This record gives sequence, C-alpha cells and structure tokens, in this order.
Amino acid sequence: MSLNDTPSGDRVHIGIFGCRNAGKSSLINAVTGQDLAIVSETKGTTTDPVKKAMELLPLGPVLLIDTPGLDDVGDLGELRMAKAYQELNRTDIAVLVVDAARGMSREDRVILERIKKKEIPYLIVMNKADLLGEIPAESDADTIYVSAATSYHIFELKERIAAKSVEEKAEFPIISDLISAGDSVVLVVPVDKAAPKGRLILPQQQTIRDILDSDATAVVTKDNTLAETLAAMASPPRLVVTDSQVFEKAAAIVPETVALTSFSILFARHKGELFTLAEGAKTLDHLEDGDRILIAEGCTHHRQCEDIGTVKLPRWLEHHSGKKLVFDFTSGVEFPPDLSAYRLVLHCGGCTLNRREMMFRVGCAVDAAVPVTNYGIAISHLTGILPRAMAVFSPR
Repeated sequence: MSLNDTPSGDRVHIGIFGCRNAGKSSLINAVTGQDLAIVSETKGTTTDPVKKAMELLPLGPVLLIDTPGLDDVGDLGELRMAKAYQELNRTDIAVLVVDAARGMSREDRVILERIKKKEIPYLIVMNKADLLGEIPAESDADTIYVSAATSYHIFELKERIAAKSVEEKAEFPIISDLISAGDSVVLVVPVDKAAPKGRLILPQQQTIRDILDSDATAVVTKDNTLAETLAAMASPPRLVVTDSQVFEKAAAIVPETVALTSFSILFARHKGELFTLAEGAKTLDHLEDGDRILIAEGCTHHRQCEDIGTVKLPRWLEHHSGKKLVFDFTSGVEFPPDLSAYRLVLHCGGCTLNRREMMFRVGCAVDAAVPVTNYGIAISHLTGILPRAMAVFSPR
C-alpha cells in the first residue's frame, strides 16, 4: 500500500486556520514542497477546505486541511466560515496562521479559544516574518515565526507540528487485544450487489491487517460458506467477526462456545464509545409514533435500492417497534449542530472518519441527552444477539 492509499480516517488531521491573506495556502505549499493550493493576493481565494495527504515524521501519514478565511464577509462568507469551524471537529492538531505584520485578530482569538476548549494540540504560526524589520523572539512553545515566501523556519515548523502530542492509535485497537499470536479469526463477508466490485470495504481490510499484525490467521468466507469453513478447520477459531447484515444467520451457524461479534461493533470501540452506543440501542424498544430518528453516515456513496441506511434500517426499525417513525438522513461531513429534535441518532460504523470526529458526534448526542447507537449494534439488538456480540469485550 502506498502512502496515498492510507485511509483518511487513519491519518493525523492537521487543520490550517486563519484569516484571509494570512498565507495559509502559501504555508501548505511550502510545507508540502508543491504548488497544491491556489495562492492569490485576492482575499477569499480558498472557498472550501482543501486537503493534502503527506508523510510527516514522526507522526507518519497526515492530512493537511487548508480552510477558508475566518474573516470572510457576506452570506456566502458566513457559509465558508462555518465550513472552516466544522473542520475543528476532525482536527487532531490545529495550526493557526497569523499575518505577523498585523498580529492576532479578533477572529484569530475566537478560534484559538475554541481550539483550547476542544483540547486540540495547537501551534500559532506567525507568517510573513520576512516583512518584519526584526523577527521577535518566540514568546512561548506554541508560537513560531516563519516565512512561506522565503521558506524561513519551514523545516522547524514541520518538526514543531510533528512534536505535538496526538492520541496513540494503539490505545484503541480494532481486534489485536482480543487475540493472540497463532489464533485464527474467521471473517464473514457477504458478496452481494451492495459490495464494491473487486475489493473489500475498508473495515474488512483494516481488520485483516490488524489480525496479520498480531501474527494471527485471518480466514475470510462468505455467509453461504460459513458452515463449511468452520467444519473444515482443524480447531475452532478464537473469534468470528461478521458483517452486521448477516449477523442473525452467522449466529445460528457459529457454536455458542465460539466468540462472535461484528465489524461495526469492533469499530464502535475503535473509534467511539462502545458501551455508550450499546446503551443507546435499548431505545429501539421504546420508540413511539412520530419519533424522529437521525440516520447519519460518515461518507457519501451511491445508494442502491436496498441501501442499508435509507431503506433496510428504517424498515427494520418500524417493524420492530410497530410504530410510524420519521427519518432524517445525513452523509459525509454534514452533521446537524442541534440534535434536540431527535429521539435517537443511528450512525454508521464511521470507517472514513477519524476518532476525534466520531467522538465529537457521539458527544453531541450525549450533550443533547439523545441516545446514540450505530448500525451494527442496532442490528444485533434487533435480532437479540447483542449480549453475545458484546461478551468478547470488557469495560475499560
């Protein structure tokens, strides 16, 4: 796998914020050594977040996010600024770019307070230092003077960014802490019209990699060959992980003595709050007519006639509850800032989202006192399998 094949959700997200003409785009070009972002003296050249993947040691694969100016004007400017602030939800390290000649603006101070409130590691970059008569001494460990135009302190800037602390992904494993070297794990992967042609979906790929990194063996099979696969194994697998949509079928085949869970449940722990999401699933038993449910997905994709989010789950929920429910749908970066109108938030597994954004979305629901769960946990609850699917885990 090449660097650019690393999933965006597995990269450290570095958000570049600041006012118009502070030199954010020039800074990204200087850091990457490429003319990626459009640079102009005209204010507001960057109208939407622009993203660039690169390697920044010792952090490894990162995603640089160039955002619109925080001092934009007009109705369109308001929308642009909202997008910039939205990027904070997925930012692991924030870089605030300030025009050194102008100094910190009110907008700079406002977003800096938000960055601090969210406890995001940050660095204030005083750009255009070449235009100053004398470059001041850096006032603290979170400030550096640079010049994107002359490359002054650009190398030092990259080192300072890389030194910022980020949650270690090893603290939030996918499956490695549930297995040992030499174990075998059976992965149940349906191949139907919704499956991507010629490849596995991202959670399946990442789970296989985590198994191999643990010196264990991954056995991949379809749901219609699961029974034969288990019968052919010399000894029972340590664990069976299934796609949520065939959870009930897999549970009927896999012996009770063998641990069973799903990809969605693994990723609920990897990127969110597993036990919060499991608790939220209990709401499915107490829905009433007219309850509004938000079904949210982290990516955008072509929806087919039996799409799980917009077709299957609403049908299953109404059948389970016997009630007439109201559904709203969001996808990609869009996520409602106000969740108070909802009885329940039902989210996808979040494979394209980084942990910070997934935790932000779960936190929004918790703050609004709205139960939240995810696809796999909801399906396993609806089929009565959730206690068995959760048995392999223990609370942290």
